[in-house]
Amino acid sequence: MEAEVYHKYSDFLKEKHGAKTYKLSINLPLTCPNRDGLLDNRGCYYCGEEAAGFESEPSESIRDQMLDLKDHISDRYNAEKFIAYFQNFTTTYQPLSQLQDYVKKALTVEEVVEVVLSTRPDCVSDEYLQGVKQVVNSSNDKIDLSLELGLQSVNYHTLKKANRRHTLAHFIDAVKTAKNWGFEVGAHLILNLPGDNIVDVKENARILSALEIDTVKLHALYLREGTEFARLFQEGELEIISQEKYIDRVITFLEFLDPQIAVQRLLGRAPDEGSVFVNWGQDNRQIHQQIIRQMKKRNTCQGRKFNYLQGSCLQKFAEE
Repeated sequence: MEAEVYHKYSDFLKEKHGAKTYKLSINLPLTCPNRDGLLDNRGCYYCGEEAAGFESEPSESIRDQMLDLKDHISDRYNAEKFIAYFQNFTTTYQPLSQLQDYVKKALTVEEVVEVVLSTRPDCVSDEYLQGVKQVVNSSNDKIDLSLELGLQSVNYHTLKKANRRHTLAHFIDAVKTAKNWGFEVGAHLILNLPGDNIVDVKENARILSALEIDTVKLHALYLREGTEFARLFQEGELEIISQEKYIDRVITFLEFLDPQIAVQRLLGRAPDEGSVFVNWGQDNRQIHQQIIRQMKKRNTCQGRKFNYLQGSCLQKFAEE
């Protein structure tokens, strides 16, 4: 069983909501401060024009997007409860009143038990989280709130190289702010960004564990046409690590990660059309299974090396 080697997000959701629960991805016509000129106008060097919005069209209403996906997921996966997942671009980077209106519309869909906002660490504030919480609290149903933060790497040199235009400090501050307002917190990481190595992989796990993150979503770097990283890759100036090294990084990350943190995925996906590089030309499910097989072969699991917090150096005295 996969649950034997890492803490699956699906199990985390079923335990929390008491039923099989799936995300309904919402694609909004938004941008981010790294694209509209506030911080930069070039975007992150790996981010395509559509960002993460592959599942639905922003021209559709929120309710229509959610209902279309809900029907499909209910039939295919026998899902009983759902999450309104505001996924694309920076979902908190808009007027607060507009964000509140979007959340209200999402809550009109039945069986929605949670709202998840995906955003940048530098686009989180007390005012906005309080405003979203007020909308959710006005609902007749009990609705959980979660914030997914695009960290990508704890190495601030790597963040600069990828033109993220935020720092690790922004992420730490956003986590603290979210937890103060009762939001669960997730982090997105790309384990093979140019500039990162296995030391950074371990530190990713250590920092997320120390901050008591609730969930984590792993990605392998994919390159969309028209991005700076795609250009560098095509010109031979950017090298992507091998699939075998990526698998080793995922396993290492999981070994150092607090076993209580739920893992949403081990790598992402993107359409082949419009992409320069995606998952070494393999289906993401195949690579996922290779990771699981390797973990079982190595007789390892999530949290096997989670022994570095709470005064780890003082353990020597407890053993005497």
